[in-house]
Amino acid sequence: MQPSDFATCLQALLSAPRPGADKILAYYDHRMGCISTDPRLLLIPLDDHICHRGDGLFESICYRYGRIFALDAHMARLREGADALTITPPCSWEAVRDRILDVARASGREHGDLRVFLSRGPGGFGVAPAECPLSGLYMVALAAHLPDEGLYARGLTAFSSSIPPKQEYLARIKNTNYLPNVLMAAEAAARGLDVAVSFDEQGFMGEAAVANLAIVDAEGCLRCPEPKRILAGTTMLAALRLARTQDRLPVSQGPVHRDEIASAREMLLFTSSSLCVGISHFDGRPIGQGAYQGRPGPEALWFKDALLSLMLEEGTPF
Repeated sequence: MQPSDFATCLQALLSAPRPGADKILAYYDHRMGCISTDPRLLLIPLDDHICHRGDGLFESICYRYGRIFALDAHMARLREGADALTITPPCSWEAVRDRILDVARASGREHGDLRVFLSRGPGGFGVAPAECPLSGLYMVALAAHLPDEGLYARGLTAFSSSIPPKQEYLARIKNTNYLPNVLMAAEAAARGLDVAVSFDEQGFMGEAAVANLAIVDAEGCLRCPEPKRILAGTTMLAALRLARTQDRLPVSQGPVHRDEIASAREMLLFTSSSLCVGISHFDGRPIGQGAYQGRPGPEALWFKDALLSLMLEEGTPF
């Protein structure tokens, strides 16, 4: 095959199949300095180290009813990750925040999801950061639907994953090295279940592929894994704050062993897209006792409503 001229290549590029294009509402690329709503032009250079080395960070941010949930918490985590990886954004942090609001506004929707990527930047195909003279900044607004109420009533099925938690030095940085998470999602799909749950070598609970987990133990205490080999999500942290400030139930962050799930009153999954969903079955056995055995319990349903109220109250309008 002979090289083609620029016009031919450009036309081929614009005509190439683009799976998922219907979900892309708006995006921003710092190199271009503008926001576009044409998904055909959503491209990242292959020599950006985020592509071939996973050298970058990202944040998944939801917005509902025209408000962005926990924007400042997401910004703080992005800054902490940037410090850990020694990546300096290509603009000020204030400008990063402003662009997030601009992209959400450009989506034209009240409900959606945002992805913010801060990369090492383009410049080569090695591993040395020095190859990249300027970091990359990309943002995408994606179409999203509010979760079906049936999900909260039905709950999710979960199981012990064969994939262990990440090493501590990586787990607390929301970096783009997500192969373990991909494997967990594939494992769940292969088994026909909803959620794969990681456990360490001693049997202590980690996290799901894209969510945090907790139990309400037999004594009624909300217990979340300690933030060592998990990424403490903004939704889980908000839930812990709600439980404390509203005196709903005692809270503990520390080791949660797999064996304790059998006696738990509830098992909860926290994520930005669905807030809180109860786990109905774990490793084939129903969670809970009495009227709530095998279905989401009262705390899961309370957290779902309380987190939405918190989002509407504290969310950043755009």
